[in-house]
Amino acid sequence: MALKKTHKLFKNFFFHWKLWKFSIIVFVFMVFLFLLQREVGVQDFKDEGGIEPVVGKKSHVLGLVLNAMNNIKGAKPKMQIKAPVRQTKIPREKHCLPGHYTAVELKPFLDRPLQDPNAPGASGKAFKTINLNSEEQKEKQRGEEKHCFNAFASDRISLHRDLGPDTRPPECIEQKFKRCPPLPTTSIIIVFHNEAWSTLLRTVHSVMYTSPAILLKEIILVDDASADEYLHDKLDEYVKQFQIVKVVRQKERKGLITARLLGASVATGETLTFLDAHCECFYGWLQPLLARIAENPVAVVSPDIASIDLNTFEFSKPSPYGHNHNRGNFDWSLSFGWESLPKHENERRKDETYPIRTPTFAGGLFSISKDYFEHIGSYDEEMEIWGGENIEMSFRVWQCGGQLEIMPCSVVGHVFRSKSPHTFPKGTQVITRNQVRLAEVWMDEYKEIFYRRNTEAAKIVKQ
Repeated sequence: MALKKTHKLFKNFFFHWKLWKFSIIVFVFMVFLFLLQREVGVQDFKDEGGIEPVVGKKSHVLGLVLNAMNNIKGAKPKMQIKAPVRQTKIPREKHCLPGHYTAVELKPFLDRPLQDPNAPGASGKAFKTINLNSEEQKEKQRGEEKHCFNAFASDRISLHRDLGPDTRPPECIEQKFKRCPPLPTTSIIIVFHNEAWSTLLRTVHSVMYTSPAILLKEIILVDDASADEYLHDKLDEYVKQFQIVKVVRQKERKGLITARLLGASVATGETLTFLDAHCECFYGWLQPLLARIAENPVAVVSPDIASIDLNTFEFSKPSPYGHNHNRGNFDWSLSFGWESLPKHENERRKDETYPIRTPTFAGGLFSISKDYFEHIGSYDEEMEIWGGENIEMSFRVWQCGGQLEIMPCSVVGHVFRSKSPHTFPKGTQVITRNQVRLAEVWMDEYKEIFYRRNTEAAKIVKQ
């Protein structure tokens, strides 16, 4: 019934429109004929040279009338049957020069001061703790209890130490980076909670000594409600000398996930690069990450993570021969692990500059386009404190059109601790809750396998 009424309504509309259009055409035609007749009547026919000028005037007027009719015809309203075509923004191409970046263009933000080759831990070597007196032994023990690494050794190693010669494979050292598309800028985001002074500041200095000035937008230190006094006013005063470094703080401890989101919210770089607070960056670490994102904006890229010994702070340098790499995986308890590259992945890669595709990543160190980070919804804000966020982000990226990769030419050292020195405000059960959240959001029917493996998680989901 409604359809018939609608059809009748449209029929009446077009009938009245045609009648109105015909009336306008007749009116315009009569006006022009009247004007033409008046013009001809007041002029002397003979003076105008016969009938030819009149014919010309009539032809001219007739043309005007026909044009008017065509204009009216073109003004006929068109009913919108199909959905309107969405107007898409035409991307503006970035202006960039041909060729490759030069070494001068990629000069680090800061020049590293000259190093004493015999200084403790120089060139990435191990610190030797021998012949300690009783007070030093107590200091060493306190540091290990608080930070779960040898803070005594770290405090005696220069904040500016270099890591010796560049031992990466030749193709990494000689790698060139195209100017077009240009390498994007990045904001380095470092979250800390009661971090040792020396490891935090060595991380910051390491970034500035190895990152090209034209790419390093800022370094954002996010304080997750640290209690140690030296991480308050003293830290603020120290970083004032570097205009590129800023400190933002959470008033109460909310954990890694919320802290990283806070850092991302104030970041102004085109990409976000997350680092832990106890890292050291190797030569040329940043360019391969940003070059890959410039090439593929949905690639989420991690460096090849080298180990910094938690007792001696010896930096495990990359091999010049390469090919000895691992990638991330996970098991049905949703725990992260490492595995050797399968044969097909090794065969796919032609040399060390090629990325390694990885099912999951460690999550502490990676770069991502800020636009893509926001597009996929960033981190899950319902996950708390720490634990499981790396697996969640891995699933999120792969299921939202992206891909996880490791760039072997990008090397960053990391202090791997045997246990976390931090307490959990809501207990360690928060990790299991995060895993339940991950399973419920991303795993569909496969979550049942996880619940069979983790009875505690199965109880939580039934609550």
